Amino acid sequence: MSSDNIAQLVYLGLLVLAVGGWVMVEYRTRLGVALRTALAWAMIFLGVMAGYGLWSDMKTDIVPRQMVAGGQIEVPRAGDGHYYLTLLINGEPVRFMADTGATNMVLSDADARRLGIDPEALVYMGEASTANGVIRTAGVTLPMVELGPYRDADFRASVTEGVMDISLLGMDYLGQYRIEIADGKMILRR
Repeated sequence: MSSDNIAQLVYLGLLVLAVGGWVMVEYRTRLGVALRTALAWAMIFLGVMAGYGLWSDMKTDIVPRQMVAGGQIEVPRAGDGHYYLTLLINGEPVRFMADTGATNMVLSDADARRLGIDPEALVYMGEASTANGVIRTAGVTLPMVELGPYRDADFRASVTEGVMDISLLGMDYLGQYRIEIADGKMILRR
């Protein structure tokens, strides 16, 4: 045992002694109440630890995520009815909403910036029709796009001048897969 461990053990012992001494003085005539209070706090502490330990198992049920299984990608339908995928672009995770009505992969301003693309330096020569009207777009080339085991180099995408909360995954990317939607899942296969 190192001297640091011994010092930590001595400190912990003194802390337990101080708290225990305070409890004995405070509850000297009511030891039953002290025991019940200690048990209640122990149960609360154990409950918090169990909840924290189970969070990794529970969060996939609360916030469904895509899975790679047997050479296919399974994407659960979210509570809002859409399908959300996370792709790695140049090693950086980017969340997309699958949009079979969109032609291109379209990056939001925030995602483009996270990927090191300066939207102010782009030339917006394209146009896209959206539910909010016509917006201008600029073409970019993404060096590496990954979804599960699948990789695509030098993939063409667009950055929009319009305000978007999330990037869109259009048919130029989704069209590389055979798409099946069944039992609340979108299944992608190549």
